[in-house]
Amino acid sequence: MDYKDYYRILGIDKKATQEEIKKAYRVLAVKNHPDKNPNNKLAEEQFKLANEANEVLGNPEKRKKYDELGANWQQYEQFGDSKSGKARGQYRSEVNDNNTFGEEANFSDFFEQFFSGGAKGDGGTQNKRGGDYETAVEITLEEAYQGTNRTIQVNNQKLRIPTKPGSYNNQQLRIKNKGAMGSGGEDSRGDLFVNIKIKNHPNFIRKRDDLFSNQRIDLYTAVLGGEMIVSTLSGHVKISIVPGTQNGKNIRLKGKGMPIYDKNDTYGDLYLEILVVIPENLTEKQKELFEQLKTTM
Repeated sequence: MDYKDYYRILGIDKKATQEEIKKAYRVLAVKNHPDKNPNNKLAEEQFKLANEANEVLGNPEKRKKYDELGANWQQYEQFGDSKSGKARGQYRSEVNDNNTFGEEANFSDFFEQFFSGGAKGDGGTQNKRGGDYETAVEITLEEAYQGTNRTIQVNNQKLRIPTKPGSYNNQQLRIKNKGAMGSGGEDSRGDLFVNIKIKNHPNFIRKRDDLFSNQRIDLYTAVLGGEMIVSTLSGHVKISIVPGTQNGKNIRLKGKGMPIYDKNDTYGDLYLEILVVIPENLTEKQKELFEQLKTTM
C-alpha cells in the first residue's frame, strides 16, 4: 500500500480551510462523476480518490490524525487490528422513473488501515464514528414549488426523502445515522447528506424566491392595450396590458414566485418582461395603413 497525499489529490495547500477543502472536493466530484463520464476508468478512479480525500480532510478529527502521522502511517499498524471498524459502504440514488445514479464509496487499503479505528495500546478498542455519505438528487422546478420525494437506497435499506415546497438548488439535507457503520455498531453510524439539484426550466429563471420570465405580446395589444392569460407555476392568471406598453417593460405578479422555504403561505414574486412582437409579411393594405398612421403622428 502506498501513502496517499490527500492534499495533492484535492489540489489544495495543507493550510487550506474546511471551506476550501469542501469547494475543491465538489469541483472534482462534479468533473469526474460517473454519470458524466460513463465507461471512463480514469475519471472513476479520480472520483473515488476525491471521495476518499474528502472523507479524511473534510473531517477535522481524521484530518488531525492524518496530519500528525502522515507518511509514518505504517507505524500506526502495530497498535492494533487495522481491519476493525471499516468505514466503507455504498449508496445509490433512485429517482421515481427507476433511473439510478450514484457512486460506490469503496476506499483504498491505505484508507482502511489508517482510519479504521485501531486498538489502543492496552488492547481495548475505541468506538469510532463511521464516515458520512453524500449523494445528490435532481428535481424539477415544479417539484421544488410543490414539494416531492425521492427514494435513496443506503446500506441495502430504502429511505424515502421528502423535499419541502421552496427547496432550492444546492440545498443539503442531513439524515442522521444513515452513513457508514462505525466500530461501535449501529449507534456509531455516520450521517447521509443529500444535495438537492434543480433542473433548469424552459420558461422560468429563479433568483432566490422570485421567478423571472419573458412574455410575448403582439404589437396591437402593446399599442391599444388588452387582457391576456399567462402561465405561472400555480396555474393560469389573467393580466391587463395598458395601452402604450413599451418593449422591455416589467410586470410584477405579487405572490406568484416560489414558496419561501419553511414559511407557510409566503411566496416570492413573478416578474414578466414584455417582448413586443413586430408583425412580419404585411400585406400592401396593412403597409398603407401603417404609412397613414405614420403621417399622423
